[in-house]
Amino acid sequence: MIMASDNPVVPEASELVFGTIAFAIVLLVVAWKLVPQIRKTLDERTDAIEGGLKRAEAAQAEAQATLDDYQANLKEARHEASRLREQAREEGAQIVAEMREQAQAEARRIVESAQAQIEAERQQALQQLRAEVGTLSVDLASRVVGESLEDPARQSRVVDRFLEELEGRARSQEQITS
Repeated sequence: MIMASDNPVVPEASELVFGTIAFAIVLLVVAWKLVPQIRKTLDERTDAIEGGLKRAEAAQAEAQATLDDYQANLKEARHEASRLREQAREEGAQIVAEMREQAQAEARRIVESAQAQIEAERQQALQQLRAEVGTLSVDLASRVVGESLEDPARQSRVVDRFLEELEGRARSQEQITS
């Protein structure tokens, strides 16, 4: 048989005892000093990760709330823009109607003014025509009658009679044609 002292691989008993005691001391020191520190670090990391997750969830909830608010504001802004467009369209239609009314009133005023001016010019032309007809009829009557009709009163009477006869003939012609 081979003895432990002869085999270099097998340790001696004193080394084995001393190694076991040293290992137990190191193990106790590690368990007493290092394990709590490692556990504390692991707990802090776990808390940090869980806290980060909670903060991320809170940030996500806040972002969702902000998005909801934004979408609600956007919807409200679109509704307001639609209302303003409709209001502007109504005001535009009202302005067009007012402008049309003003244009029609201006057109009526212009037509009435033109009609009044035409009537005034017609009256003036009629008076001028009467004066010319009167002068011509006086000259013609003077030649036919053979006496002078230079007396203004006599001229006026002759002209008025002549024009009344012409108007009477014109009326009778109108009644015949009607």
